Amino acid sequence: MNSKRQIKIAYIGGGSRGWAWGLMSDLVECEDLCGNVDLFDIDFDAAKNNEIIGNKYNKTKGAKTHWVYRAVKTIDEAMEGADFVVISILPGTFDEMESDVHAPEKYGIYQTVGDTTGPGGIVRALRTVPMIEEIAKAVEKNCPDAWVINYTNPMTICIKALYDTFPNIKAFGCCHEVFSTQRFLSSVLKEMKGIEVANRSEIKANVVGVNHFTWLTSAHWQNIDIFPIYREFCKKYASAGYGDSLDENWMNRNFQCRQKVKMDLFQRYGVIAAAGDRHLAEFCEGKWYLENPERVSKMDFALTSVKWRRINLEERLAKSARLVSGEEELSINKTGEEGVEQIRALCGLRDMVTNVNMPNVGQIPNLPLGAVVETNAAFRSDTVVPLMAGSIPDSVYPLISRACGEQEMVARACRERNLELAFNAFANNSLVTVSLSDARQLFKEMINSTSKYLDMYDIKSFK
Repeated sequence: MNSKRQIKIAYIGGGSRGWAWGLMSDLVECEDLCGNVDLFDIDFDAAKNNEIIGNKYNKTKGAKTHWVYRAVKTIDEAMEGADFVVISILPGTFDEMESDVHAPEKYGIYQTVGDTTGPGGIVRALRTVPMIEEIAKAVEKNCPDAWVINYTNPMTICIKALYDTFPNIKAFGCCHEVFSTQRFLSSVLKEMKGIEVANRSEIKANVVGVNHFTWLTSAHWQNIDIFPIYREFCKKYASAGYGDSLDENWMNRNFQCRQKVKMDLFQRYGVIAAAGDRHLAEFCEGKWYLENPERVSKMDFALTSVKWRRINLEERLAKSARLVSGEEELSINKTGEEGVEQIRALCGLRDMVTNVNMPNVGQIPNLPLGAVVETNAAFRSDTVVPLMAGSIPDSVYPLISRACGEQEMVARACRERNLELAFNAFANNSLVTVSLSDARQLFKEMINSTSKYLDMYDIKSFK
């Protein structure tokens, strides 16, 4: 008797050269699930390559289950009968991202990522939301009871758009930044107390905030309160940083940091910032950590350039070709992401608690109801229930409420196709440390650079 639960997954962005392969590896390593994965991508050839790669995973050493991958040409075909929908898309190309990230540098505005907040994150949202709306409509039409798991940034605004378009959608957004912080806190326990933490999930924390600007208001390992230990750790390491020095090769240092931003924020506010330094810096005042490249270098993190992303894509394209041809063999490696475990829980195969992005129904009482927030949630059979996280602490409330308010304004601007409202959010962003006239000129330059994705907006009328 087959004890495996059979499901169908619709993967939107199924030509992905990265996230898709990680999901394939995690799925085939999962003993109690099997089924079909339909891959939809505007680049059909990329989805077709992933069909080949995905089906090869079934014969890879260590495979515990079987999945049938199929590239399809329409989103309706992918979603027909789906139990789960995974969204992992690149909204636009690296040409648009080049403008998102680097156009503001002419005005002395620097961004580490440019996909969530800051000038780049806001303009990216303008072209992303119409795409997400189409996906939500397709869910409503084809699989209204499916669970939708989003990985696309800007995460908060994508989740908001899904619910605005289809209010009865069952959707949440996943991010691994808190996981990295749990691993970092495991290192803190080892460094300060000699405690070996076997798995980062042993660090139990209360999560509050918005995506990429998440904070821990409590953190424990077993019965040990980590906050006093972390306080002493920061006194010791905040100035010099912790961990290996950044790689001198710029291609290797893009995601490295020495946790200086994270520790500085704790010493300022007494709450543990729970995202990487690259993301945290973008939500803070522009002169704090991103004043110029020299300041970034002094704080031991990196500005991720689009040049790096282009080179990295070429490498992944080459890897895709090798995997398809058989020149390179596949291997099963757990990603550390929780998407498959969440699917298992929603199928009734386990219970779990983890951090997700969902509309605020009271889990953070002092942020607006309906705003998308990041907290822990309980996963059970066909159910995700956000857990009461409590109010944002007074010390960081001005920072988080400002970010939340901006996201609400950007989401509304996208929904209403209102560029003037989007500009208001843009001009008030903490990184936009220029005059109002310069901010307007920059915004016009940036929306013109991505205009082919903004034909639903009246760009010509924006003066």
